[in-house]
Amino acid sequence: MSVRSRWIEAVERLGGSVEVAEKAARDLENRYNEPHRRYHDLAHAHSVARHADRLARALSTEDRALITLAACAHDVIYDAKPGDDERRSAEWARDWLTRAGLVARHVARVEELILTTLSHDAPAEDQGATALLDADLATLGASEDVYDQYARDVREEFKHVDDQAWTVGRAAVLEKLLAKDPLFRSPAARAEWDAAARANLTRELTRWRRPATDLG
Repeated sequence: MSVRSRWIEAVERLGGSVEVAEKAARDLENRYNEPHRRYHDLAHAHSVARHADRLARALSTEDRALITLAACAHDVIYDAKPGDDERRSAEWARDWLTRAGLVARHVARVEELILTTLSHDAPAEDQGATALLDADLATLGASEDVYDQYARDVREEFKHVDDQAWTVGRAAVLEKLLAKDPLFRSPAARAEWDAAARANLTRELTRWRRPATDLG
C-alpha cells in the first residue's frame, strides 16, 4: 500500500474528509519528492509507515490509524534542519488533519507522535511512539549495502556542511546511537534489527575515526 493510500485510509478510518485527505496526500507526495531529498524521501516514509503498522498490530484500529498518519507525515517537511523539520512537519499534519475534520484529540496525538522523532524518546509505556520510533530506525538494521547507501544519502542531504564538521557531527550521532540501551524500544524490533544496527553503526563510526588521509 502506498503512502498516499495509507494516509487517505487512516483519515477516513478516523472520520475525516476523504476529499481533504486526497488533497493533503498530493501535497505530501510532492514534498517527499523534492529534489534535494536523498534519504528522507517517499520511500523512507513508506518504509516507516509499513514497519510501524506491523509493530503496532496489537493496538486498536484507532491507534494504528494515528500511528500511520504520524509515520506518513513525520518527515514531510525536510530541509536538513534538525528540530525545525520535525516541528514544521507536526504543524503540517495539524493543519491538514484539522481541515479534514478530525477531532482535536486525534490531531493532537498525531502531532505528539511526530514530535517524539525530535528527541527519539517517549515514555516507555507509549506503545504508539514505540512503534513509530523503532520503525524510523529500521534502516540502521538493514544489510550492509542498504545501510551504506543510507549513509551516503544522508551525507548528500547535508552537503552544505563541510567535511571536517560533518566528520565530527556524524561521529557524535553514531556514538549517541550506540550508547542507547536499548537502541530499539520493543522486543520485536530488537530481535529483528539490533545486532545488525550495532554492527553497521560501529563500522561507520570506525570509518569517521580514521585519520583523514585514510578516508576513501
